[in-house]
Amino acid sequence: MRNHDLEFLKHFSMIIVFLMLLTVALIGGSIVLHHGRAVESDGIAEAKLEARIRPLAGVYAGETGAAAIAVAAAAAAEAAKGQVAYDGTLDGSVIYGALCGACHNSGAGGAPLMQTAVWKDRMAQGTETLIKHAIEGYQGSAGLMPARGGNPSLTDEQVAASVNWMLDNLK
Repeated sequence: MRNHDLEFLKHFSMIIVFLMLLTVALIGGSIVLHHGRAVESDGIAEAKLEARIRPLAGVYAGETGAAAIAVAAAAAAEAAKGQVAYDGTLDGSVIYGALCGACHNSGAGGAPLMQTAVWKDRMAQGTETLIKHAIEGYQGSAGLMPARGGNPSLTDEQVAASVNWMLDNLK
C-alpha cells in the first residue's frame, strides 16, 4: 500500500527546492552581469528626486526654533518693505474689499462684524488705538487681529485709511 500523501510531499518539496535554486541562480546571474557596469549620474533626475523628497516646511522647536522663526519673519518683513499692496491706494474701501472684509464680513477668527453695536466698546478706545492694533496686531478675548491684517505689504497709511473707512461705514 502506497502512501499518497508522502509521495505528494516528496514531489512538492523537490519543486520548491528547484524554484529556490532557480531564484538564487537568477540573482547571481544578474549580479555578475551588472557588477562592472557603472551607473551614470543624471543631474536632472537627481534634482527632481530632491524636489520630491524635500520637506514642505521647516520644523521649529525650542529656542533654536524660535530664533529661526524670528529670522524668517524679519526676512519676510524686509522683503515686503519694497512692495506696496494694492498699488499704494489709500482708498479704504478697496483695501477693505480685498483684505479686511474676509474676516470682518463673516466674523472669522473672532473679528468684529461691521455693526455699530459690536464696535461701540472698541470705538471708545479711540481711533489711534484701533489703528495701532491694526498695524501691530492684537490678541483680544474675542479673537486675533493679525498685524496689518495679515498683509505685511500694507503701509501704515493704508492700514489707517482702511480702519477709518471701516469706522465711517459701520451699520
